[in-house]
Amino acid sequence: MTEASPLRAYLVDDEPLALERLERLLGKFPQLQIAGSATDPSAAITALNSSSPTFDVLFLDIQMPGINGFELLSRLSSQPFVIFTTAYDQHALRAFETNAIDYLLKPIEPEQLERALKKLGRLRPIAKPEWQQNPALPELLKGLTASLREPQPAYPARIASRVGERISFLALDDITHFIAQDKLTFAIANGKKHSVDQTISDLEHRLDPARFLRIHRSALVNVDWIHEVNSWFAGKVVLTLKDGAHTQLTVARDRVRTLKDRLGI
Repeated sequence: MTEASPLRAYLVDDEPLALERLERLLGKFPQLQIAGSATDPSAAITALNSSSPTFDVLFLDIQMPGINGFELLSRLSSQPFVIFTTAYDQHALRAFETNAIDYLLKPIEPEQLERALKKLGRLRPIAKPEWQQNPALPELLKGLTASLREPQPAYPARIASRVGERISFLALDDITHFIAQDKLTFAIANGKKHSVDQTISDLEHRLDPARFLRIHRSALVNVDWIHEVNSWFAGKVVLTLKDGAHTQLTVARDRVRTLKDRLGI
């Protein structure tokens, strides 16, 4: 049996450091060959439209100055398989409207990359599916391009959760808290745990600080769900939430002052 040749990949990201990191991570996967990259979307369009042979997969940043990822796709003469890379999970649903293979939230982790490449590998031999010749695709990409040029909310209202290859979106209003366990991060909503592809630190910087407060290195709480604050012996502080389980969360000593300031107590 003849071994399959490596997939040819082209990488586009306006951040040089992000591009270098992605190249380094992809270098560990022998089933894929980096055949080109660019930090300038215009240069990428020229390279992709003139490439022979064509590229098998495009790793594409969504939010870029001048030409965003959706507009870049709209300017290609043929549509490759796409794995989007983005720092904003509110773009995830839009990305999947284009039938992308996957999306990777920055900072990209090796596990995320391996998952995406496995999905791509299952599509071999590489063939152009019907959606890539869909006459409605240019109009869809045009609409997505325009939507990215509209003023974006300062903070997301939803967050993506992944189970296997299924993606769902959770309203942040419903999330009582986030916790880190066993090197994974979970959003807790309606008493259930939902896996998210971000660390507690990432979430702390991306979510509205007026609503979400880090109370421990492994916990981020939605302050709207705090029911009461209890001070125990030796200065220990415990929060009780308004969820059905009356969940209790311990506040780290170095976070107590910040919590009290936020709650005005």
